[in-house]
Amino acid sequence: MNHKKNLIVLTGPTAVGKSALAVALAKRIGGEIISADSMQIYRYMDIGSAKIKKEEMQGVPHHLIDALMPDEEFNVFKFQELAKAAMGEIYERGHIPIIAGGTGFYIQALLYDINFMEEEDHNGIRLRLENEAARFGNEFLYERLKVLDPESAQVIHANNVKRVIRALEFYELNNYPISKHNEKERRKESPYSFCYFVLNDDRENLYRKINERVDAMVKEGLIEEVKKLQELGYHRKMVSMQGLGYKEILDYLEGKYSLEEAIYLIKRDTRHFAKRQLTWFRRERDVIWLNKPEFDYDNVRILDYMEECISRIISE
Repeated sequence: MNHKKNLIVLTGPTAVGKSALAVALAKRIGGEIISADSMQIYRYMDIGSAKIKKEEMQGVPHHLIDALMPDEEFNVFKFQELAKAAMGEIYERGHIPIIAGGTGFYIQALLYDINFMEEEDHNGIRLRLENEAARFGNEFLYERLKVLDPESAQVIHANNVKRVIRALEFYELNNYPISKHNEKERRKESPYSFCYFVLNDDRENLYRKINERVDAMVKEGLIEEVKKLQELGYHRKMVSMQGLGYKEILDYLEGKYSLEEAIYLIKRDTRHFAKRQLTWFRRERDVIWLNKPEFDYDNVRILDYMEECISRIISE
């Protein structure tokens, strides 16, 4: 008999349409949504994070949205802690948690209860690497990571300095790559009875949606949002302000780029981000792909198929 608790994951690349589909699924099956997005957790960061609006939630409870201030740190350990607490409440209400968002690293950590071994910096390695990054730049450390741990370098962006440093620190402490440790952790059996859906689209269509979304963000007031964040005292050294769309607009406001250049960079880097997301999801096991063209872009057909998978795979 299966005593595992039920869990549904709905993920995919940015701008593919996860939020609306998650709401429709939650309404069908009695679910509540937990955001697995590294930016929507922050208050005041609505436009640039493409945060779901209150009316779009259609009364479905959403968790881990607007839960932190922009100067608070959010990482995989914090996500695991907050998501597990939310799941406990959802189970108590007799509902099913739906993890929705595009941060594959967070989803993996929760789904397989992975221990990413956060340790105190007893040896001063982290501090030394942080100093090297400040002195020689992000690419300097990233090039080292490509040599020592090419697998991690494939899924960590050069500008994600914290994760680059974490991977290098792990290598120095243990003399083997963190990717090998994570691979071993990934082989663990999930403590949940789950369905792991990845929503996807043709590349051309996805890239067009990304470009349209960025244009819409600018029209909706992305520049004003970043100015307001600055007025509130939030600055580029904060992890939140390094998010896609925010750092480029900061550069524009500081005169580094024209607005046209900043918008171009946001579009380009968001497309690159979507490509990396898909690379991550293709490496995951037990994934059910939902390719929108195969359903003729009909969300009702997609939902019917998801319900069929859920009834077949997860426990009653």
